Amino acid sequence: QVHLVESGGGEVQAGGSVRLSCAASGFTFSSYVMRWYRQAPGKERELVARIGPTDGYISYADSVKGRFTISEDNAKTTVYLQMNRLKPEDTAVYYCNAVLASVYDYWGQGTQVTVSS
Repeated sequence: QVHLVESGGGEVQAGGSVRLSCAASGFTFSSYVMRWYRQAPGKERELVARIGPTDGYISYADSVKGRFTISEDNAKTTVYLQMNRLKPEDTAVYYCNAVLASVYDYWGQGTQVTVSS
């Protein structure tokens, strides 16, 4: 059974940092593209960052470039999102997503990040 469990969310002041974790199980982690999405109230879900499988390809949304860093630990089957210099507009529910060939698509339950000004 597939599980994606996010953790690390919470409330932080603007300018602060938070590290999100997503522990994965039930699938071949190293074969999947891992992504972080976020959804703010009243807005569509937005792709924040992704990290490829074996080639290690990484990309970010323009809104987080230079502030967020995605990484993964294949041994721990965990993907991370280090978020620095947070802004109030980063407030959202952050979701972990695992996808393989647009066929297998798994989601975590989300973790709330609230950035206060």
